[in-house]
Amino acid sequence: MLQIANKKVVSIHYTLTNNEGDVIDSSIDDEPLSYLHGAGNIVPGLETALLGKSVGDSLQVTVQPEDAYGERHDEMIQVVPREMFQGVEEIQPGMQFQAEAPDGGVQVIIVAAVADNEITVDANHPLAGEVLNFDVSVEAVREPTPEELDHGHVH
Repeated sequence: MLQIANKKVVSIHYTLTNNEGDVIDSSIDDEPLSYLHGAGNIVPGLETALLGKSVGDSLQVTVQPEDAYGERHDEMIQVVPREMFQGVEEIQPGMQFQAEAPDGGVQVIIVAAVADNEITVDANHPLAGEVLNFDVSVEAVREPTPEELDHGHVH
């Protein structure tokens, strides 16, 4: 039986809760989540906990922020002029937009507050600073296809 290791395709069912017990995400009523182990497709703390597990294993994993989405950073919260949202009729807290990241990539920003001509945006990941609790069951482990290995994710 294959064990979870780097460069294996792993399928898991999971329920993710915060420390208050609120369900943040779950695969239970859907297809299992499939990922390429060791490719950074899931949070590092969960990937580490799954190493060496096999089909049929179940585990509860608590992941601290530094092994998940990092701590919250106040400097990632900015007030920007409304003009930066040209073409958007109504801007409301909680809306998500894609913006250019400092490194030229894409980052998601979330509208935190709306004033007359100023919009407060937060570029922290929504789960930054959160302790994540995973209830996981391993559903499948298989060898990746050459294309999956080449692309670094499951197809």
